[in-house]
Amino acid sequence: MPRDHRSQHPGYPAAAAVFAVGMAGTTLPTPLYGLYRDQLGFSELMVTVVFAVYALGVIATLLLAGNVSDDAGRRPVLLCALAFSAASALCFLFEGGLVPLFAGRLLSGLAAGLFSGAATVTVMELAPPGREGRAGLAATAANMGGLGCGPLLAGLLAEYAPWPLRLTFVVHLTLVAAAGVLTWFLPETVRHASGRLRLRPQGLVVPAEVRGVFLPAALAAFAGFALLGLFTAVAPAFAAETLGVHNLAVTGAVVFSVFLASTIGQSLMGRVGVRRGLPGGCFVLVVGLVLVGTSLAVESLPVLVSGAICGGLGQGLSFRAAMTAISGAAPPEQRGATVSAFFVAAYVGISLPVVGVGALTLWLGLRGAGLVFTACVMVLALSAGLYVARRFATED
Repeated sequence: MPRDHRSQHPGYPAAAAVFAVGMAGTTLPTPLYGLYRDQLGFSELMVTVVFAVYALGVIATLLLAGNVSDDAGRRPVLLCALAFSAASALCFLFEGGLVPLFAGRLLSGLAAGLFSGAATVTVMELAPPGREGRAGLAATAANMGGLGCGPLLAGLLAEYAPWPLRLTFVVHLTLVAAAGVLTWFLPETVRHASGRLRLRPQGLVVPAEVRGVFLPAALAAFAGFALLGLFTAVAPAFAAETLGVHNLAVTGAVVFSVFLASTIGQSLMGRVGVRRGLPGGCFVLVVGLVLVGTSLAVESLPVLVSGAICGGLGQGLSFRAAMTAISGAAPPEQRGATVSAFFVAAYVGISLPVVGVGALTLWLGLRGAGLVFTACVMVLALSAGLYVARRFATED
């Protein structure tokens, strides 16, 4: 039986740090896609397909192993996720064509899929009494903060340090090694954990207690993650080809801004609550999408950054509200699987719309594809916000 992790020490900051390192590895290639495209000679559509392979890896892992940490324990799953993250970095470190890129992104997706459910729950379960709210913020902030730090780190190293396609992944391997040491000393939070990673696929798990809130939360997550997918996969190309920004550090900072804003938006949820945070976040996201579309129409980097910040605030606010509602309603023995199901909806949003943008670039160009994308996601986010607001109003 594991130790009483709540009474001995507040281990959730260490778990959040591990979570952040793991998620940072999934977005490291973002500012580097242009370099890979020039080196290997593929199209913007192929960039989005490479990105989608990552999302497919996440979704497959969530469906096939979303509940594995409920049985095997949180710590073995986190160590496995870190191993996948290290393997992904090695694929990029020694890449020699599209195949290693696909392999690296797939492995990164497997890592993210394991982290999304297991790390989120680990951070929350390690919180001592009275700090559950802080732990929830730490978990979601580690997720989004880690995703944002990846492009920022890679952009800075690629622009100002030697070996632009190598050094980034050497640094990440070092961080993964440090995270592995931290994980080894984390207390196990699952009682009677088997310690064996046995897959028991059960698809999407949405217990009856959660179903009332799951649909509106999933809709909000889909819309918000679609915006994140746009910035993670194709915003660097927008910046270079539409806005004339070729500095990789600036590109990484633009992508970082949307995730930083998301983290800030999550911190605001405690003040506004779930009932206002979910619909309110969707409406702020709509404003951000309007600004992103405007930036493409008028070719303005400041407007794009404004859209990133506004959209990120809305995404973060709605995301944390949704996560709080779902994790609070889920029974403890199915919490990991339920959170994983929620992330499936989010990662469908981060992948399918982005591939659609890549396909549209063949006919409409980057600007036209971006405008169509922002219009479609704006309608979805507005519909989700109105639906959630009406649902909560009828429950009062």
